[in-house]
Amino acid sequence: MNKLMRLILIPMLMILTAPAFSAPVSHFLKCEQDDDASRKDLETLASKWLKAAKKIKGGENLEAYLHFPVVAQMGKTDFALVLVAPSIKEWGEFADGYEGSAEVQKLDKEWDELAACPNSALWKTIKVTIPTPKPKKAAK
Repeated sequence: MNKLMRLILIPMLMILTAPAFSAPVSHFLKCEQDDDASRKDLETLASKWLKAAKKIKGGENLEAYLHFPVVAQMGKTDFALVLVAPSIKEWGEFADGYEGSAEVQKLDKEWDELAACPNSALWKTIKVTIPTPKPKKAAK
């Protein structure tokens, strides 16, 4: 996950130039699964990693998802790891404290044995809703 850490730092630079929004942010990492790693191995380690990440300031509300394709043209991407924070502020706090966590750094090394995640992007998430029609005024 050393590569993962580097990929976290790149979006951090974007965070410094963006205004603080309260909308959630999602960090998408495109990953290549090692031949000897199973999905169960990835799920188990991702769970351990998330538990450790939640101990870092700003990571308390972090969510993690593994996305495996059902039907897709993925190129070299076997799966995506998606980290979701409630706000860019919390993501920034988490990213700032990431390097100082020995537990997460240890799990990063284990992650490197299961997968490589060479590409990532940080996205602002906006929920799509259906507007409620305004009630019509009664005729007088």
